Order: sequence, then C-alpha cells, then structure tokens
Amino acid sequence: MAPKYPKILGYELIQQIGGGSFSSVFRAVNIENHQAAACKVIFIKEQTTEKERVAVEKEMRIHRLLKHKHILEFLHASVVERKYKDRYVPGIYMLLELAAGGDLFDKIAPDVGIGEDVAHYYFGQLLAGMDFIHREGVCHRDLKPENILLDAAGTLKISDFGLAAVYKLKESGKTRQLDELCGSFPYMAPEVHYLKPYEAEPIDVWGIGIILFTLLAGNTPWDRSTAQSLEFHQYTTGEIFNEPPWNRLETEALSLICGLLTIEPKDRLTLAEVFAHPWCTRPSQIAKQGVVALADHLTESLRVNGDLKYAMPDIAISAEARKDKDGDEIMLSATHQSQFTQSLLLFSQTQSGRRYTPSLTRFYTSLGPGIMMQLIKESLTALDVKHRDGPTGEDERGEILRLRIGGFDKRKIAFKGWIELENFRYAETDGSFCLMTRDVGNPISWRQLWKELILSPIVDPHVLRK
Repeated sequence: MAPKYPKILGYELIQQIGGGSFSSVFRAVNIENHQAAACKVIFIKEQTTEKERVAVEKEMRIHRLLKHKHILEFLHASVVERKYKDRYVPGIYMLLELAAGGDLFDKIAPDVGIGEDVAHYYFGQLLAGMDFIHREGVCHRDLKPENILLDAAGTLKISDFGLAAVYKLKESGKTRQLDELCGSFPYMAPEVHYLKPYEAEPIDVWGIGIILFTLLAGNTPWDRSTAQSLEFHQYTTGEIFNEPPWNRLETEALSLICGLLTIEPKDRLTLAEVFAHPWCTRPSQIAKQGVVALADHLTESLRVNGDLKYAMPDIAISAEARKDKDGDEIMLSATHQSQFTQSLLLFSQTQSGRRYTPSLTRFYTSLGPGIMMQLIKESLTALDVKHRDGPTGEDERGEILRLRIGGFDKRKIAFKGWIELENFRYAETDGSFCLMTRDVGNPISWRQLWKELILSPIVDPHVLRK
C-alpha cells in the first residue's frame, strides 16, 4: 500500500494548492469541526541534512511567536520520520491559517497595477504587519509577492518565515547585523549583494518599497538591484524617472517609493518615517466599504483589461452540474467560501460543484480535455515553454489531465508550474476547465503567460468568453 498523508490535529490533507520540489502546500479540512486550514509539508528525504532540519525548526520557532492580524497564523506542527515511510509520507507538517483569497499579486493586471486606493489600503496593512515583526526583533528577509496572501475576508497576511532572522533582543533592545546572501533577486536590497554584514530593518524597508511599486505599476522595477541591471542603473542615475511606468506615478507615491528605495541603507526611510509620510497618513477610501466592494476594487483593472471575461465567462450551468453522482445538491461549508472569495471568483463551477482554486489564472473551453491538452501543448511549444506530461489523476469530478511546464520570463527569471484540465459540461456539450498553478517565478509573469496561452492562435478559437 502506498504511503499516505497523516491527519494533522484532526485535519485531512484534501488538495494540493501549491509547492515545489522540496515542499507542498495542501488545503486541509477538519470535517468534525467544519474548519479549513493550509498544511505545508516539507519532505524528509534520505539526502535531507541536519542543517536543513535545523533551518525548518528555526522557521517554525519564529513563526509560532508572531501572532498578529496581518501575519498568517501558525497553528500546529508534526513530524513524520523516515522510519514510518511505509505508512506515511515522511515530512515536517506545518498547519497554517488558510489564505482563501490566494496571493494578492494574482489579482494584479500586468503593467497596470491595482489602483492607488487599493494599493494604499493593502500597503497600510503590510506596514502594520512589518512594524509588529520588527518590534518582535525579527527581520523577514524574503518579502515578495508570493508571501503576501489574502484571507477569506480580503485581509492581508504576511507568510513564509523560512529566511527570517532574529536581529534584536526585545528585553535589552540590543541588535546585531546580518550577513547571509538570501532572498529573491528582484526584491533584494543592494547591500545584501555586497557580501558583508548589513543592518536588518532597512532590507525589509526596501522589500516593502518594491512591493508598493509593483502594486502601483503592475511589475517589479528591475530584475535585481545591481549594476548588471540596466533598469536599476537608470534608477541610480535618475534617467528612469522620465520612462513609464515611473513617469505615471503620482508625486506623493513617487516620493514614498524613492524614500523606501534609497540606495544607502542609513538614509533609507525607517518604518516610523513611512507611517508619517503624507501618502500613508491620508484616510483610506476603501476601508469601510465592505468585502464585496473590496473585491470589486481589487479586480477592477482585470475587468478593464479583459482578464475576467476569461476567468469566469457566462456559462449556462444545468441543474445536473450542481449535483453529485447520487443526484444530491452540492452544499459547501461556510469555511470554504466567503463573500470576498466568491466575488473574486475563487471557486469555479465544475461538473460536481465548486472547486477550490485560489487563483484567477484559469479558463474554460468548448473542447474536451483530451483534444484541448494537445492544442495547449502545441501553443506552449510555439511560446517556447517547456512541458511534459504529469500524473493523470481522478477525483469526484472525474479524470484530471496534468502538464508540468517551465521556462523563463522576459527578464530571464525562471518559472515553473502546472496546467490541469478536467471535463466541464455546459449547454449539453463537453468542454474543459483549465487551471494554471504556479510553483516558482513572478506571479505577474505567470498571468502574462496565461493570457498569451489563451490568445494563442491554436487555443483562442475554443476559449469561452463572457
């Protein structure tokens, strides 16, 4: 019998929703309590070293202590050692709050952003979360789009403390410098590249500056903050301010971004100064409008550029499609959906009810999965995206075809992910529901790939639109 995933604190691992070669993230459900959570599984393999185990234990120790409304909650941890590998999948199991709203950056229209009012709203939440983290003496060191999540109410949650470090003793206030080269290149502060000790807080300030720019502009400002990057060099000389999207930014927003992205760490804004900046002190125009209005504001750019007409077309769903194989109506627990997530279209109607899909990178087609997969492969080859067949699965919805894909975006940053196809019946015709999930890479580049695939000459004629 193949090893399975154990129950963790009464939660069963139901569906993989993310991960890479070293770990996977699952949606987990406690059926008795009608509660949902996320479970991150860091696999323990024969080649797993003691140093790697210690690093994970450090991550859990730090994350467990950070309890704040803008930090993804750490619930529990269990370890399955390799001696039990015949029965269970060996690994370190971290039970976390479920971010049912998915990545904040999955909602960003490439090269457009999410609008200044929405950016202001979420930047305020990010700032509050990071201020708490620093007051606890912790430096995150890996602030990037994939680690900025939304819960079922649309509240921002900072996640993934795998590179975090304690740099300050709360009792005495004594601090230490850090020296590891770590993080993701587009979001790393310049001083991290110098291979000498650096102050902790300024590198997180730089990270939130990159995130703010991305919220407003719809992409990162450069691929890395070194002289090898033409865009970064133009920033240091001032040439870039005459170029889009920099020349489209409002004066106050540009002032704040430049303060956050000051090259010299000692001259960079502190979080206290960021709180006091005029762009941050003005009242939010969105905070009191409710979760449905928030979802509408968040997806406005996607409606304007047409992405939402592919993510949720007008499809006539028969009553049969909302029933399970016994003919009973599909019912969903309130823990799996909310007004916010429903407004973001995070639950897709499929043959046997709604499927949990924490992403807007999906589409529907008029051809069945078998034929559609062949057309998708041809289009990916034309787009210079590598692909190979993944394991075919089956669940209550029937057979699921999987394709592993990978490549490099326009800035030569690697991406990897999956394409899944399953049967979708509409208007008495068999079609396909296609979901694209990213493991590695820039989420904005992933959305660009999704759009390129939809609009490719071979796939486009069969895509259903609103």
